[in-house]
Amino acid sequence: MPNLLQIIMYLVNKIKWQNSLIQLLNDYITWLEDAGDRPPKGTDITKLDYNKLTLDDPPKVVKLERADYKYLLKQAVEAGKPIKPVRRHKSSSEVPENVRCAKCHAPHNYLYKNNGVHGQYQCKVCCALFNSKNHYSKDVILKCPHCEKCLEKIKQRSEFDIYKCKNDTCPYYIQALNQLSEEQKELYTVAPYYLKLRYVYRQFNLKLEDIKSYGLIESPVDLSRIHASPRLLGEILTYHVNYGLPAPKVAALIYDIHGVKIGRQTILNYAAAAGAQLYTLTQHYPYDLSDQICGDETYIRVGKKWHYICYFFDAKNKIILSQRVSEKRNTELAIRAIHDVLDHYIASEIPEDLNLIVDGNPIYKLAQHFLAQHGLNFDITQVIGLTNEDEVSRQYRPLKQIIERLNRTYKGNYRGTHGFKSQNGARAHVACFTACFNFLRPHQSLDGEVPVRIPFVHDDAKTMPDKWIRLLSFGNSVLQYTD
Repeated sequence: MPNLLQIIMYLVNKIKWQNSLIQLLNDYITWLEDAGDRPPKGTDITKLDYNKLTLDDPPKVVKLERADYKYLLKQAVEAGKPIKPVRRHKSSSEVPENVRCAKCHAPHNYLYKNNGVHGQYQCKVCCALFNSKNHYSKDVILKCPHCEKCLEKIKQRSEFDIYKCKNDTCPYYIQALNQLSEEQKELYTVAPYYLKLRYVYRQFNLKLEDIKSYGLIESPVDLSRIHASPRLLGEILTYHVNYGLPAPKVAALIYDIHGVKIGRQTILNYAAAAGAQLYTLTQHYPYDLSDQICGDETYIRVGKKWHYICYFFDAKNKIILSQRVSEKRNTELAIRAIHDVLDHYIASEIPEDLNLIVDGNPIYKLAQHFLAQHGLNFDITQVIGLTNEDEVSRQYRPLKQIIERLNRTYKGNYRGTHGFKSQNGARAHVACFTACFNFLRPHQSLDGEVPVRIPFVHDDAKTMPDKWIRLLSFGNSVLQYTD
């Protein structure tokens, strides 16, 4: 039976062991915070100095010369110096039969192993050197415009490949290295990925033709064949779109006030058909635009997953110019949304001083870089952060706040739907909201007028349901004209 002193000594030793364990865990947590990429707990993320995205000039593109080995062999015979297949020593290894010259396509019989087993070959017909692993299938070579060394692919994204110049004697790298301060040099030795010193180029895998083709919204019903009267259709769209009521409440409201029984799915079908009919109108109407165009993205629920809407908005005239819905918030979404904005200038040419105001998301800079490669030039101004830390933020912050209010307006209208089952339904709802916002909704900043007044829609139309019916008729005529 242990006495009291032994029990006390045991407890004291136990406490000392626990203290040493706690100290060890504290040291480990401190090491994790110092060595990890994430900022320590309690860091104000608005004060972190993030590395800004910078885009370099296009690289030098060198097209590989192609030749026909049969023509070269024929020329050699005519010159009296025929080229014969390679005679190999018994000790030399054979060239695989599937390897052909990258330049003239000569078969393996005319190829030397130039450096043994390391994969480089030399063609006896055209004297070309190539490697079957990386140089064999290339049509062009990308070279650094500063040192003319070949660029190396370092990363592969879904929309583009990233190439970097790794030449340590490149003038671009040397100049950037000499411009570093002492603190930046110390940071570069410890964490070189925080600073961009080398030439980087992004080669996009997207095609402009694919960007242009977005497809029409599928209509679940034909509005010209529905059983409801035009007046009832206008009232349904007024309740569902103008006031943001969900379909079950609209059905109950129609029955309580008008005494007409209608199902919630029928209301959703009517709204989707209206969106399909009005989408082309919102995209191709010749708007009178100002020089205050801003863009931002927000999120919605589609099929139990988050999707994204990229809006571009004329802040002065209160006109929505683009409303792209996508599963991902990536470069392709930004390219499609900005291209919709540029489409409104195609007839009158893009202004030289066109400037789009966006946030600090790098997808907009990449979209500008992609569209500039296709001759579509414009400026991007990024308002970064939540506070006005520089002159750019102070000048353009109001536009950023306006597009944020537009996002909140749509989220308030969309909230009653509790999300969508398909992207087609989401696109239809967004198209209806955009048509209502641009053509039917009066704005206080416009002295109670709508952003775009169409005489056919507004003249002699006293109620909102009547305006909806006329707008649908006008949108249908635009849709048939574009087809």
